Amino acid sequence: MDLSTMRTLVRRDLKDEDPSNYRWQDTEIDRAISRALAELSRYVPREMKSNIATTDGSREIDISSLTDRVSIDRVEFPVGGTPRSFQRFAVYADTITLTGSAEGDGEDCNIYWSKAHTLDGSTSTIPSFLEDVLASGAAAYAVLAQTQYRTDTAGFGGDQADRDYQNWGIAMLKEFKSQLKRFGKCRKLKVGTLYRGDDNE
Repeated sequence: MDLSTMRTLVRRDLKDEDPSNYRWQDTEIDRAISRALAELSRYVPREMKSNIATTDGSREIDISSLTDRVSIDRVEFPVGGTPRSFQRFAVYADTITLTGSAEGDGEDCNIYWSKAHTLDGSTSTIPSFLEDVLASGAAAYAVLAQTQYRTDTAGFGGDQADRDYQNWGIAMLKEFKSQLKRFGKCRKLKVGTLYRGDDNE
């Protein structure tokens, strides 16, 4: 999957596959994909694990290296124990502050975090089972964007074309968000099961 392939999927959902008479320009499709990708990343982000050194005697951990961050999920410190030691923490800007009894000793901690997905001209981090979901969301955003300034929607409902066009986009967006919530709930259940009983709180 890459941006060009995703663009093709979106046009298929929009019934906009005649290159000699596109209703949406590539830039409009790409903007819609970007919006849908950001929304998807909120609900089903990439699950990451990074090793970051602590500072001896300090409760603060610099996480500025964790780019495109959606959330910090867990902080394991010290690492390698059984059961694992997950610490209470607070996040502000690019700093994690341990709020429990632990403080850094110069050794690494494990940061479990969520990252936004990427999709460009050559690569994608989107799981295959979410590709059609993303395409449908992008199609919805593309339709709704056009309803703000286009009235030449003949063929989509006669005199009520503009209203039908908007309703079409709203219905697609509602379904997109419904699917995201469903996948988001599955992710929360998985994470909860993974960590249940391991926390030292």
